[in-house]
Amino acid sequence: MVLNLPNFLSFFRILLIPFFIQIYQTPFQGHFQLAALIFIGASFTDLLDGFLARRRGQVTSLGKLLDPVADKLLIVSALIILVSGDRVSVWLAILLVGREFAVMGLRSIALTEGIFISVENTGKYKMVLQTFGIFFLILDRSIPWMEVALIGNILLWAAAILALISGAQYFYRYWKEMRMKNLS
Repeated sequence: MVLNLPNFLSFFRILLIPFFIQIYQTPFQGHFQLAALIFIGASFTDLLDGFLARRRGQVTSLGKLLDPVADKLLIVSALIILVSGDRVSVWLAILLVGREFAVMGLRSIALTEGIFISVENTGKYKMVLQTFGIFFLILDRSIPWMEVALIGNILLWAAAILALISGAQYFYRYWKEMRMKNLS
C-alpha cells in the first residue's frame, strides 16, 4: 500500500511547512513559541515515520523518496526564515543546505549504478543537532532573558562540522563501492 501511515506522516510534515512559516512570520502573542512547537512536532514525524515503516514492514519506494524530501523542505524552509531574520549566517545555511543536496544527489547517482548508500550515524547526529539548533533559534525570539540564540548557533555549527564529516563519509563510500564494482 502506497499511502500507509509512515508515508502519510511524511506528507503531513510537508503540509505543516506553510503553517510553520506563516505562524513564524505573523506577529501575535506566542507566535515564535507556536512556530517552534510546529517545527519540532514536524521534525518528530521524521523519527516516527521511519520507526513505523521499519517496525510495520511498510517501507515503500514512495517513502524512500518522500521522507528525505520532506526533511530537506522542512530544514531548508526553517534556515531560509532564520537567514532572512538575521538569526543564522548565510554561509552556515549554504553549507548545511549544500551538503544536504550534495549527499541526496550522490545517493541518487549511486542508486542508478546499483549501489545503495545507507544513512550514516554521523548524518543522523547531524540531523539531531541541526533540528535542535533551529528549534532554539526559532524559540529565541520569545525568550529575551536567556541566550537561546547562542545555544542554537553552537548546535548549528556543530551540525555543520558533522555535515562535512558525514558528507565526506558518503563520498568515500561511493568511491570505494565504485572502485570495487570496476574491479569486478
